Amino acid sequence: MRQAPPRMTLVLGGARSGKSAYAEALIEAHAAPWLYLATARAWDEEMRARIALHRERRPEGWVTRDVPVDLAAALRDWRGPVLVDCLTLWLTNLMLAETDLPAAAEALAAACAAAPGPLVLVANEVGLGIVPENALARRFRDEAGRLHQRLAAQADRVVLTVAGLPLVVKPAGGTP
Repeated sequence: MRQAPPRMTLVLGGARSGKSAYAEALIEAHAAPWLYLATARAWDEEMRARIALHRERRPEGWVTRDVPVDLAAALRDWRGPVLVDCLTLWLTNLMLAETDLPAAAEALAAACAAAPGPLVLVANEVGLGIVPENALARRFRDEAGRLHQRLAAQADRVVLTVAGLPLVVKPAGGTP
């Protein structure tokens, strides 16, 4: 029997680390319907294929909403289990739209605090590699790091996925 997740879990990991599948399993430990807040935008055929793959692997019981920008409002509108996938794409969308990032992060943090849960947030850990060579990529890495730190402090549990394995870096009920 699966153990129910805490009210808010942040799942971080690299590309193809298993973070989305792990996050989906956490939410599916609760009764359906489950809300999947998808932040990806289908800019090209390859991205459309990735989005389709994510949708196809989920069983009945999932409600998917495409929310490329206003995550805070979408979180306020739902009372059941929620999966946000992914914060990194959301941040990309905000940066491309030249949005006020601190204000958007504040609104998201407030919506997460008010969400009844369970809430699972997925994000790519981008701070483990080399320093990017261009200013925009460095800004993105820095903004992602700030967002992750803020939400990790707020989350009840933080998990890093590596090669499909979940590593708990902040256990429920405390800090490591």
